Amino acid sequence: MDDDGWDGAEGREVLRRAERATRWGWAAIAGVTGLLGFALVALVVGLLLVAVAMAYVVIAMTS
Repeated sequence: MDDDGWDGAEGREVLRRAERATRWGWAAIAGVTGLLGFALVALVVGLLLVAVAMAYVVIAMTS
């Protein structure tokens, strides 16, 4: 019999803690991805607003 020093209860506790850490890790990854996506959308909207404002100024100057 190969005894690696882990008993059943201790092994289950280690596995439970590892699964909890993995869940927290994926939640953090999802949160950061969501924030980056929101920032990207906000940047695109801001750039579109600047482009529209610049076009308005050009049209107003040429009229």
